[in-house]
Amino acid sequence: MTDHRYNDSETSDVSQDVSGRMPPDMPSEIPMDLVADFWRALVLLSRVPVAVQGDFRPQMIARSVWCWPLVGLFLAGIAIVPATLAGLAGLPSMIVAIVASLALVLLSGAMHEDGIADCADGFGGGADRDGKLAIMRDSRIGSYGVVALIFVFALRLVLLGAAADAGAAAVILLVAAMGSRAAMPVVMMWLDPARPDGLGRSAGRPGIKSVAAGLGITALLTLILAGIWGMLAVLLALIVAAAVMGGIARQQIGGHTGDVLGATQIVAEIFILLVCSMMLAHPVFWGG
Repeated sequence: MTDHRYNDSETSDVSQDVSGRMPPDMPSEIPMDLVADFWRALVLLSRVPVAVQGDFRPQMIARSVWCWPLVGLFLAGIAIVPATLAGLAGLPSMIVAIVASLALVLLSGAMHEDGIADCADGFGGGADRDGKLAIMRDSRIGSYGVVALIFVFALRLVLLGAAADAGAAAVILLVAAMGSRAAMPVVMMWLDPARPDGLGRSAGRPGIKSVAAGLGITALLTLILAGIWGMLAVLLALIVAAAVMGGIARQQIGGHTGDVLGATQIVAEIFILLVCSMMLAHPVFWGG
């Protein structure tokens, strides 16, 4: 699995890919603003074509982490459209879940799925830290990665299907997309990059204000969409997911990589889907 935005082995490819989508006469220094942060984050975290001017250097990644949840909201909002059409056509809830999941994978370029597959292969197959990092940089997928992806997609589809049966698929898809992308900067702030090179090193460590702003945006929008209990559950799930993935990554390779961030997004998404499903079983806590 190759060509994913924050895979550390392809930092130079990222720069070339992004620069190829910008006008050739773009100045080297562009004033930074909040709108530019969103476009920068969208370029990093998706395959959505972006034809705007801005500073897309890897060093600017840390600045944009506050709006990563907004990118998740944007992508999930697009994914909801075909999923809703599938539901209106009378297709089974599992088909609706497949359509939504497929749309998100296409929009993101499967970068997060690539991350968890690489982490599973590296952490499971490497004998030591250097061996694990080498495996994670290998574009080929191994048995651990295949098994991880099977479990991830099975859980995602079953949980989204159950949400569709309860009429809450759209809301849960939105809050999971936001919360899971708010979890990644937490790991970036907590851990040092595991490699001396790569996008993780050049991006730098986000400041606590940027990370807190992303969490605050997630909390506010989740409060509006899912109520106070939904907000608390999502925040708890994403923090636990970040702690789990961060702790495993620190123990396995001594820090984070792009693959670790991708895996964090997937784990946080599954955790959020799980807690939302549990809350749907107790309607008094959902939306209140």
